[in-house]
Amino acid sequence: MDAISLLRKHFAQDNDAFEIVLEHSRLVARKAVTLAQAMSNPYLDLRLIEEAALLHDIGVCRTHVPRIGCRGEAPYICHGILGRDILESEGLSVHALVCERHIGVGIGIKDIVQQNLPLPKREMVPISLTEKIICFADLFYSKKPGSVSREKSVDEISASLLKHGKHKVSIFEEWRRLFLA
Repeated sequence: MDAISLLRKHFAQDNDAFEIVLEHSRLVARKAVTLAQAMSNPYLDLRLIEEAALLHDIGVCRTHVPRIGCRGEAPYICHGILGRDILESEGLSVHALVCERHIGVGIGIKDIVQQNLPLPKREMVPISLTEKIICFADLFYSKKPGSVSREKSVDEISASLLKHGKHKVSIFEEWRRLFLA
């Protein structure tokens, strides 16, 4: 499976968005693989981690985000479930779960209901170690044009997550101890 070709296929109409998502995803993949290697866990599949990290934002191609060149219909918050649909249709069910569960530190039913998010009412939080590694790595990079390659600091990430509740920061801190200790 060639993750970059798959991204290109789904971003065919939005080349600017493809370039931004590709750069972002390469950075996330590099960080995720580095974190996984440092854990020396023989059960982690580095190839899967790299592929899933490269594909984690494929659903962005169906969202409406003009600042990065996406002309889809759906709100950005839906890119996780859209990515899951895309990757399941491509026969990549494990990769698909990474897509659905990677947003922030995960989105729970309580978040969906309290914020009235346009998402199915189900838990969309990282469960496997692979999902957590990719989700954690993703927090360090944005898709904001002009700053895609800049790695965010731990303080910046914590401040951003705090807007969604202290419990989100607690999850990040737990992962930080697990992956960066």
